[in-house]
Amino acid sequence: MTDREATTGYISSFVDELARQDIRHVVVSPGSRSTPIALLLSEHPDINVHINVDERSAAFFALGMAKALRSPVAILCTSGTATANYLPAIVEAFYSRVPLIVLTADRPHELRDVGAPQAIDQISLYGKHTKWFVEMALPENTNDMLRYARTVCARAVATSKKEPAGPVHLNFPLREPLVPNMEEARNYRNIPNERKSTTAIELGMMSIDEEQLSEIADEINESKKGIIVCGDLRNEDARKAIVSLSDKLAFPILADPLSQLRSGDNSQETIIDTYDTFLRDQQVTQTLQPDLVIRFGSMPVSKALMQYLKKQVSTTHIVVDGGAGWRDPIGIASHMVYCEEAAFCKSIEDSLKKEEAKRDWLEYWKKINDGTKEALKSIQDEDNLDEGKLFVLLNDLMPVGASLFVSNSMPIRDLDTFFFNNDKGIKIFANRGANGIDGVVSTALGVSTIQENTVLVIGDLSFFHDMNGLLAAKLQKQNITILLVNNDGGGIFSFLPQSSEQEHFETLFGTPHGLDFEHAVALYEGKYKRVASWEDFAASFKQSFNITGLKVIEIQTNREINVKKHRELWDSVSREIKTVVSKEN
Repeated sequence: MTDREATTGYISSFVDELARQDIRHVVVSPGSRSTPIALLLSEHPDINVHINVDERSAAFFALGMAKALRSPVAILCTSGTATANYLPAIVEAFYSRVPLIVLTADRPHELRDVGAPQAIDQISLYGKHTKWFVEMALPENTNDMLRYARTVCARAVATSKKEPAGPVHLNFPLREPLVPNMEEARNYRNIPNERKSTTAIELGMMSIDEEQLSEIADEINESKKGIIVCGDLRNEDARKAIVSLSDKLAFPILADPLSQLRSGDNSQETIIDTYDTFLRDQQVTQTLQPDLVIRFGSMPVSKALMQYLKKQVSTTHIVVDGGAGWRDPIGIASHMVYCEEAAFCKSIEDSLKKEEAKRDWLEYWKKINDGTKEALKSIQDEDNLDEGKLFVLLNDLMPVGASLFVSNSMPIRDLDTFFFNNDKGIKIFANRGANGIDGVVSTALGVSTIQENTVLVIGDLSFFHDMNGLLAAKLQKQNITILLVNNDGGGIFSFLPQSSEQEHFETLFGTPHGLDFEHAVALYEGKYKRVASWEDFAASFKQSFNITGLKVIEIQTNREINVKKHRELWDSVSREIKTVVSKEN
């Protein structure tokens, strides 16, 4: 048996198993050592190959697709530093619980640590940021080794999907010749009388026993002033069950935008969407003292909410996590419940006492929320281009069923403040695992591969960090509208204490760049528009959905004015909600 025959059978079997495990999308970056895997992936009729030249961008692109699909996507690169460029996206995938199948080609063992080119130590390269690592055996074309390749593939896919989902890494040492026999590859798929997959791996759900559940249900039943806090939730069944439970308990849901509870067909009677604003007011928080907190999903974006929860030291805090992680950054959990969220909610709901819950507590939250919302909407009267008003307008201008990807730093915070409850079914995406500003363009482009009418809102520094990601939009004819908020620097730092150090602030934190992004958009053959007014913006935004390809609409704002407007608005809100509080008391 020749090395070519061994590589052909072994890699063909692995690739076919990927398809059998329902991996339909693989993002490939070109390289020599990965040749046999790339060719055989491209040859397989059930796999879609997406080419992305830059490995860093490619990994984020796959991350976006996996987010939108809510299922694993594979990435493939050659050996050497190409593999290192995957790391930022793998870190993000790990912390945001997104399944990725990371395939890296490598030099065979005899060419490692001897000065061979493109040979670095790739063993456990990503450390603790992958759920599983396998150094694959060298290719052999024997029945045992072909089954080994398929079995490892099945385990990798299952491991990536098992809660908490995340990335797995398979490292393939490959010898030359690297070009497989493409005709022979067909012999290793669609094998008669074989099961759909080599090994059927059944993934169950986390649950707790009845005695434990009964104790927790008693605590919830005794609560009169509970709140439910929802962060990023990927499971639609869980979202519906949480809403149902909140209605039965008459507990308000403090819903982060990534919970997907602010926009959709679910009841919004108990959804509170302006807490990030009114929880900044100490007088208000003193009147909103819960006796129980139930948390689902990751910790929400809002710093005001986190500080509020941290002060509830005498309150029972129940954290429910079907992924059995440790989502307690404030270190205050009373119960860490490892149970699938929908099942937990249904069990608690079934155990509730029959009498109707009193709704005074919920109605008080709703009055404060409504008063806050009315005050926040006053930003609509702002004539100047303003970062907060952008999101108020998006409430009305976004198409039904569209996808909104929001960058970190100020955009995600303004989304939290100004994106209100609606029935449009808008899907919200962000990279909140590690909260970085790298790879945002590429991740949004990955989402746009799966979701129609994808809109990205991004700041100028985040856009600069990942401008090379725009190549995917050019080469693959991606349809996306990018709203580029350009305040010529790091706008979020103007809200932080270091802004008072004026002598060094601009150099170290403000970091003005003076870039004209029109040239970058032209480089990637996109459509570019710098708007001069809100009327101009609304017209350009609506028109963008009738234009195919990459569209970038730039909104130029002023960092200092933005801070001033935000603080004036917070003061206005504070006056409004104090009126509500005084009437209730």
